[in-house]
Amino acid sequence: MRAVPEQTPAEDVRPPARRATTAVRVLALDATGSGIDAAVTARSRPDRVVTEEPMEVRVHGPGTEAAPLAVTMRTPGHDFELAVGLCLSEGLLRGREDLASVAYCLGGDGVQEYNVVTVRLRIPVDLTGHERSMVMNASCGVCGARSLEQVERSIPPVAAGPVIAPSLLTSLPDRLRAAQRVFDQTGGLHAAARFDAADGELITLREDVGRHNAVDKVIGHAVLEDALPLSREILLVSGRISFEIVQKAAGAGFPVLCAVSAPSSLAVEAADRFGQTLVGFLREGRANVYTHPERLDGKG
Repeated sequence: MRAVPEQTPAEDVRPPARRATTAVRVLALDATGSGIDAAVTARSRPDRVVTEEPMEVRVHGPGTEAAPLAVTMRTPGHDFELAVGLCLSEGLLRGREDLASVAYCLGGDGVQEYNVVTVRLRIPVDLTGHERSMVMNASCGVCGARSLEQVERSIPPVAAGPVIAPSLLTSLPDRLRAAQRVFDQTGGLHAAARFDAADGELITLREDVGRHNAVDKVIGHAVLEDALPLSREILLVSGRISFEIVQKAAGAGFPVLCAVSAPSSLAVEAADRFGQTLVGFLREGRANVYTHPERLDGKG
C-alpha cells in the first residue's frame, strides 16, 4: 500500500491532468512502390500521442517556506513518485523516514494545481547547489545545473548485491516490453523497471516521455513503499544510459543497471566508480557488460 496516496478533491470540477496520451488526428500517407514515382495515398484518421506537460516540484522543510526545485517536462501520471524520486536523486532525502507528505498545490482560487507538486520533508532543506536555472527538458535530467559540482553528487559505492545468471538478464527486455501499455498506444515513451534479481520478477514499471523521469518515478515508488536500498534488484531502461541515470540508480542502491541501448563514456566511468554492473545493448539475447562483470555467474 502506498504510504502517501494521490487524491483529487471531490469539489474540483476541472478534469485532472492525468492522461498519459492525447487524441489527435493525422493525415496518414501510404506509398505503393518506391522512389519518386511511388503512388501515395492519403487518409485522415484518429491517433494518439504521448502527453507532455510541465510539472513544478517544490520542496518544503521544517520552519521554512516551500521553494521551487525544478520544472520538468513529463508525462502526467505517478506525479508524486516523480517528485519524491527527484528529491532522492538530488540528495534532499534519504528514504521514507525523511518524507512528511507530498501533495498537489492549491492555487490562489483554492483550485488544485495538478502541475505543481510540493514535497514536505521532516529534515532541514538547503537548496543551495540544487537550483535549476531553466526547465529540465524531456531528454535531460541535469539541464539547468549551474556548475559541474551541481551535477555530480557524493554517493557511496553500492552493496555487493546478488550474483545473476546471464540468461535472467537476457529475458528482461521481453518482460519490459510486454508491460509497456502506453507505448503500445503511442510508440513515443521511455520505460524504466525494477526486477527482482533472484527470479526476474517485474516489481515496478513506469513510462514517461523523459528517460530520467521514468527512472525517478520508479525510484519514487520505492521510497513511498519504504523499500530502499534496492540492493537485490535490477534496473532496466528502454533507451540509452547516460551519467545522470547511473547516478540516480546508484543513489537508490541498484547494483545492476541495464539498458536496451548504449551507455555513454561518463556512464561507464560512473558505474565503475559506484561499483555497479553496467549492461548495454541488452536485446535479442545479446548484451555488452561494461563494468563489474563479477556479478554474473557465467552459467547461462
